Amino acid sequence: MSVQQFDPQLAPTPATPDDSASHASVDAQPSQKKGKPGRIGMISLGCPKNLVDSERILTQLKTEGYEVVPSYDDAQLVIVNTCGFIDSAVQESLDTIGEALAENGKVLVTGCLGSKENEIRQIHPKVLGISGAHAYEEVLSQVHQHVERPQHNPFTHLVPDHGVKLTPRHFAYLKISEGCNHRCTFCIIPSMRGDLDSRPVGEVLSEAQRLVKAGVKELLVISQDTSAYGVDIKYRTGFWEGMPVKTRMMELCQQLAKMGVWVRLHYVYPYPHVDEVIPLMAEGKILPYLDIPFQHASPRILKLMKRPGNIEKTLERINRWREICPELVIRSTFIVGFPGETEQEFEELLQFLRDAQLDRVGCFKYSPVEGATANELSDHIGEEIKEERLAKFMAVQAAISAEKLKQKIGNEYQILIDDVNTDGAIGRTYADAPEIDGVVHLTDEFDVKPGDKIWVQIIHSDEHDLWGVKVDE
Repeated sequence: MSVQQFDPQLAPTPATPDDSASHASVDAQPSQKKGKPGRIGMISLGCPKNLVDSERILTQLKTEGYEVVPSYDDAQLVIVNTCGFIDSAVQESLDTIGEALAENGKVLVTGCLGSKENEIRQIHPKVLGISGAHAYEEVLSQVHQHVERPQHNPFTHLVPDHGVKLTPRHFAYLKISEGCNHRCTFCIIPSMRGDLDSRPVGEVLSEAQRLVKAGVKELLVISQDTSAYGVDIKYRTGFWEGMPVKTRMMELCQQLAKMGVWVRLHYVYPYPHVDEVIPLMAEGKILPYLDIPFQHASPRILKLMKRPGNIEKTLERINRWREICPELVIRSTFIVGFPGETEQEFEELLQFLRDAQLDRVGCFKYSPVEGATANELSDHIGEEIKEERLAKFMAVQAAISAEKLKQKIGNEYQILIDDVNTDGAIGRTYADAPEIDGVVHLTDEFDVKPGDKIWVQIIHSDEHDLWGVKVDE
């Protein structure tokens, strides 16, 4: 996770590795420079769900005639959209608020950490306003209090139909719901974002259509629990282009599949009905890619986490999915060092990795989060042991990843170009989500541009990435 300062016309630019060291202290004196009238800056931290919240806020600001600027000096006010999921994210959010205060002086705070107003005010008493996650109207109201609305001419202050996007033009996140009904013991998201709140299916599909018409080539479906879409409203039937459509993941995927772009599913909880979307993937209607956070493999640890615990059935389902759709790629995340995790249970996790042969895997050391019920568990693991387990886990997965990528050498894949630089082009296959998975390097290939889809042959691989050459379609 990194600080990102956004120009709405540009892709997000991650902070450099030294940025964390440059965050100003709370005692620093704010810059005396005043932004031009009606100019707002924004820093968005955390996950893609937060990024979508930032996009919605900026879209409304642009609609009202405000100008969004990418620097502290040009802004009359800075909005910091915070993350508060784990301690390191909380600290980064607090540091970023301090930097914004030091560099600009006028700061609004929103996002997940906004639910802890007292904690923020104790450290940064000079912030102008604080609001929680997806509190769009409250943020706009606070902006109105401190920055006069610009004189707005709808003919000169135009906002695209798809709104302001903080991703590159060729891909976009499509958030289908807010909140979560689960009560995982290591997580405090429900206390920050509330219970599941599904968006109307017609509204989601209309947004997707606007994005595709604007040039988006890849839709990344996100939420806190994508496979629970519609549970809160009992899969109510909505309408899309005059047709009835149930508010359910399967029906949503069927409609998105008709839009002619890549559709990628993230944050999929492994409910039984997830099996229904695998044939869609096998038929090439949506990408054969599932992002499923399994978190662990020990039944006892999963029970302590309040996660599904029948790991044998999980392996059976993975094998069955691959029988139906051999091209299926599975990404997942895991936690090591959860309170009470024994060496034997950690070895169970490593064996699951070897058996499941997952394509893309992330891993985190357990980190106590204020308000999480896992803090009350006994037998917390020492940092040294957590570090050792993390390193061993990543070594096992690196070997699996290296072997799976090596098997792609000689094969041809369609890739989506993300960037062209002095070394050549960089793209992704269907197996790679932006910013979290690997890439395909096309050395000395300059006759392409971001958003192009081309065919390449893979000629080299390492533990994470591929190298290829362009081939005729």
